[in-house]
Amino acid sequence: MANSKLIAGFMGPLLVAMGVAMLLNRDLFPAMIGQIAQSYALIFLSGILSLLAGIAVVRVHNVWTGGWRIVVTVLGWLAIVGGLARMWFPQIAAPVAATLGDSATGLVVGGLVVLALGAFLSYKSYMSDT
Repeated sequence: MANSKLIAGFMGPLLVAMGVAMLLNRDLFPAMIGQIAQSYALIFLSGILSLLAGIAVVRVHNVWTGGWRIVVTVLGWLAIVGGLARMWFPQIAAPVAATLGDSATGLVVGGLVVLALGAFLSYKSYMSDT
């Protein structure tokens, strides 16, 4: 439980900040994502960072029981898969990112989902006893 709260305490505020940034800067995000999609080096670097973060989470928290704690594990595995995909297939990741970044509705929905997930993890980490 201590690892769950510790990792959620890092993930939660980060996801809240990301969700708010996506919502506040939704007019800028298509251009930012477009610029990233044009740089295989940035895609590869983001893959390395995502893989590293995912491995760190899964290494200390590969928990598949316990309710909300599974969310932390799933996010760790998603980071690993996403990191590997960006490192192994940057030429595929670039157009996928550009397509997702062009959808105004997708950015708002994505921002709200990321914000809600971050709020949930922050609550479980900082406020909840379970």
